[in-house]
Amino acid sequence: MSETLSPREVFLKLLQGITEGRFSELAELYAEDTVVETVFEPVGPRRFEGRAVLAKRFAEVAERSPLRLTAENVVIRETDDPEVIVTQWDYRAHHRTTGRDFETANIQVLRVRDGRIVHSRDYHDHLAFHAAGGTLPQLVAALEGE
Repeated sequence: MSETLSPREVFLKLLQGITEGRFSELAELYAEDTVVETVFEPVGPRRFEGRAVLAKRFAEVAERSPLRLTAENVVIRETDDPEVIVTQWDYRAHHRTTGRDFETANIQVLRVRDGRIVHSRDYHDHLAFHAAGGTLPQLVAALEGE
């Protein structure tokens, strides 16, 4: 019988999987009926419902992401709710296509139940990723088209 992972352990596995580029494994950290909100996503969906949807999203990221990410300054704060943690960290990032190096701050509020993420609110600096990739003009055009 395997031991159920704590919210802290689940987050650390998630972050390790992201930084090691093991995107195909990440969906298994989420509950079947999970909800993930990407609050600062400037275009595209900001809400993903279900592990299957996330698995597809992670596969897309794995296929096309030009980023190499290293997590630094990781802080995990427990709350008065044993299922909920607030995490913050910085990514030191390298964009393989443009050659740009940059840093970006991140916060996630995770609810983990029975060793799986059931809800996540993700606050990533998506504009920094677009700037590093040279895609800000396309982003602005997409936003003006809405």
